[in-house]
Amino acid sequence: MPAKRIILALSVLLANAVLAAPAVFAQQVSFGGIRADTAAPVEISADSLTIDQADGSAVFAGNVVVSQGDMRLSAALVRVEYGAGGQREITRLLASGGVILATGADAAQAEAAEYTIASGSVLLTGNVLLTQGGNVLSGQRLTVNLTTGNATVEGRVQTTLQPGGN
Repeated sequence: MPAKRIILALSVLLANAVLAAPAVFAQQVSFGGIRADTAAPVEISADSLTIDQADGSAVFAGNVVVSQGDMRLSAALVRVEYGAGGQREITRLLASGGVILATGADAAQAEAAEYTIASGSVLLTGNVLLTQGGNVLSGQRLTVNLTTGNATVEGRVQTTLQPGGN
């Protein structure tokens, strides 16, 4: 009887260790609340705007808020890169300084972000923290597909999940 208890106790300890250990490489998550219509107009507000005629970019600085549909991205600085169509064709947004990406109850924060409009892909980098209701997930890189809501977190992934659904 004691041998069975020892084996059971070791099994429980091993199961707990495996379940409690943070993922080291990458974790696939659903970022269902963060979806955006990538064809919707992009609206930007900021304290200042600087336009670089040489490379055709625009830099918005100070309390920058980018909106596209229900999605909001805020940062200290956002560089807008335009395509061949000029200011009517935004190809990419590069955000830095306290970046927050949010829609509904889902939100992610990071040091920097790159939003490629055509693919609907947002890459957040540097101390990424994702919250979905009471669940929290952290890592160094978060890639979100705004069309599907699917996301991948990489770089020493750690998570706290709240039981019972939320």
